[in-house]
Amino acid sequence: MTKTEHKSSIKPKKSEQVVSTDWYLYIVETRLGHWYTGITTDVKRRFEEHSNGIGAKNLRGKGPLQLIFNMQVGNRSHASILECQIKKLSKIQKRAWVTNQKEQHKAN
Repeated sequence: MTKTEHKSSIKPKKSEQVVSTDWYLYIVETRLGHWYTGITTDVKRRFEEHSNGIGAKNLRGKGPLQLIFNMQVGNRSHASILECQIKKLSKIQKRAWVTNQKEQHKAN
């Protein structure tokens, strides 16, 4: 801990404690066909933020945007790991992965 950081001894009230939240991986396509991958707890809210130029600088001015994929992935840790893995894929690999996920979802 640095000199400017302080550890709080105040514990949140039970009603203020963080509850387990589901996280989602999502993919947005720009007007030029580029794909942006992200994670969130609220896909609708996050997509609206992107569409309104709030959030990722990578998407500003690149609309209209299209939400092409989203899936529930569990907790923040799992979402972050999957996001990192997806971002490392080529666009062809991402398309194949999305297609595979959609087919698996239909089968279930």
